Amino acid sequence: MTVLAASQVHEVSPVVNTGFSYEAAFSRNIGWVTEEEQQLLRGKRVAIAGMGGVGGIHAVTLARLGIGAFSVADFDHFDIVNFNRQIGATVSTLQEPKVSVMSEQVRNINPEADLRVFPDGVTDENIDAFLEGVDMFVDGFDFFVLGMRRKVFAKCRELGIPAVTAAPLGMGTAYLCFTPDGMSFEDYFQFEGEDELHQYFKFLLGLAPSALHRHSLVDTSQLNLSEERGPSTAAGCQLAAGVVGAQAVKLLLGRGPLKPAPWYHHFDAYEGKFVTKRLPSGNGNFFQKLKLKKTMKLFS
Repeated sequence: MTVLAASQVHEVSPVVNTGFSYEAAFSRNIGWVTEEEQQLLRGKRVAIAGMGGVGGIHAVTLARLGIGAFSVADFDHFDIVNFNRQIGATVSTLQEPKVSVMSEQVRNINPEADLRVFPDGVTDENIDAFLEGVDMFVDGFDFFVLGMRRKVFAKCRELGIPAVTAAPLGMGTAYLCFTPDGMSFEDYFQFEGEDELHQYFKFLLGLAPSALHRHSLVDTSQLNLSEERGPSTAAGCQLAAGVVGAQAVKLLLGRGPLKPAPWYHHFDAYEGKFVTKRLPSGNGNFFQKLKLKKTMKLFS
C-alpha cells in the first residue's frame, strides 16, 4: 500500500492469489448477465462515498457482481450504535476505520479488485481524484451530509458520470438515478437558498414523495431532523443495496429500461407497496410544497 498525500488516497494494489479465479467466483452471475457482460463489469470502476449503513453493503453487493475497481471514501470509525444496520459493524471492528474494514471485505470477495481508498472521506481537495476514471457514483453519504453530497453530484454531472442515491427508509428503500442528460440533482431537490433544516426536509420529501414508510414509524419522537437523528433498520439498508446493484447493471452495461430523475422509486417491504412516478418539477411541484409545509410542522 502506498500513500499519495497529494490526493489523499491509498492505492491498494491487487493481491496475487493463485487460489482465486474471477471466472469461477462470479460464474453464478451468468444467466442474469452474459459472460461478455461479466467481463465488462470486471473493467468498471464505481465510486462510493461513505462505508456505513448503505455504503458498506453497496460495496459488498457490487463486489459480488464482479465489478473490478472501486474508489471508496469514509473518515469515520465503527461504533456500537452502528450494530443494528451496518454490515461492517461487529465487536471485532469496534473503533476500526470503516473504509479499511469494508475495503478488506471487498478484497476478500475479489482479491484482484483495484481499490483506491480515501480515509479522509470526500473533501474539496480530493473530489477530483475520487471521481477520476469512474463509471458510476453511488451515494453512501450519511443523510445529513448535504453540502459535500451536492458537490459530488454536481461534479458527476460535469464529468458525465451517472449517479444513484438509495435511501433506507424504515423497512424499505427510496431511490433516484441521475444521468448526465437527465434532470440534475439540484433541479430535482431545489436546495438553493434554503437553510440547513429546510434542506433536510426537502431531501427526505424528494426521496420519497409517496411516503410509503410513514405508517411504519411507530415512535415519531425518534425522528428529529433539527437534531440530526432518525431511526434505521438493516432491512432498509439491504434493500437499498439490492436496488443499487440492479441499477448498476443497467447503467454500466447500457441496459434498459431506465427511469432517471425526475422519476422517483419507492419500495416498502413492510407495507408491501411499490411506487414509481414522474415528478417533472421535483420539489418545485405544487403538491410537494404543500407536503413540505405539512411534514415540517409534524416533525419539527
